[in-house]
Amino acid sequence: MFSRRMLIVIGVALFVAINLIVITMTSRQTLPVNGPEKIFITLTAPFQMLVQKTISFTAGIWHTYFAAVQAVEENAVLKKQISRALQIKNLNRELIKENARLKKFVDFTTSVPDTYVAARVIGRDPSPWFKTIMIDKGETHGLVKTAPVIVSEGIVGQIITVSRNFSRVLLITDRNSAVDALVQNTRARGMVKGGNENTCVFVYALRKDEIHSGEMIVTSGLDQVFPKGLKIGRIRDVAKEHSQLFQDITIETSVDFDTLEEVLVYKK
Repeated sequence: MFSRRMLIVIGVALFVAINLIVITMTSRQTLPVNGPEKIFITLTAPFQMLVQKTISFTAGIWHTYFAAVQAVEENAVLKKQISRALQIKNLNRELIKENARLKKFVDFTTSVPDTYVAARVIGRDPSPWFKTIMIDKGETHGLVKTAPVIVSEGIVGQIITVSRNFSRVLLITDRNSAVDALVQNTRARGMVKGGNENTCVFVYALRKDEIHSGEMIVTSGLDQVFPKGLKIGRIRDVAKEHSQLFQDITIETSVDFDTLEEVLVYKK
């Protein structure tokens, strides 16, 4: 008795032999095809067609597999190129914004005769009770304590601590800050104090003074810290109580302290 495996091997061998015979016989173009050969071809042609389709199908799958592998590799390369392009685009955008900020500084410093030192903001006080920033300039750059810190939009604060290469700046929004100021139009006097938010209050403005929302508050120069005429902010709310001597005035600062990146320090 033949085993099942042996029968399969014999069947495959017979099938291959038949196909070889058919190929050999059909390639003899000069010989006439007689009756037995026609029958033989009729019987074996379907098997040949099946083999051909199987080979074609296998080759198609093989090519599809390699094409998929190549597509995956190309996709990985393209993703890296796109990521790099996005990084370059973002870097260019940052450089454009930085250039615009520095241009404002240049325009501002050339419009006044005083000497300023440009510095970068490198840190912020994480405490909600204090509003200070750290800058990358110090004593070696000519900075001293109480030096005013400004930007083109208005005043930022004053230096309270100086080291060799760094300084800490007290922002005007800190509750410990006070700046002598006046209303730009009416010249009404008062003092700007911090409220630990991006707003300040204009205190000691007499109730009799005509002060309206939208007016600009500027430095008076009388505190011997900030030069005269620098912008502080615009009046947002004005309240007059009959029982009070002074008005309650809220100011929205000209400087956006949340986006502050570079500052100018006035060298006395």
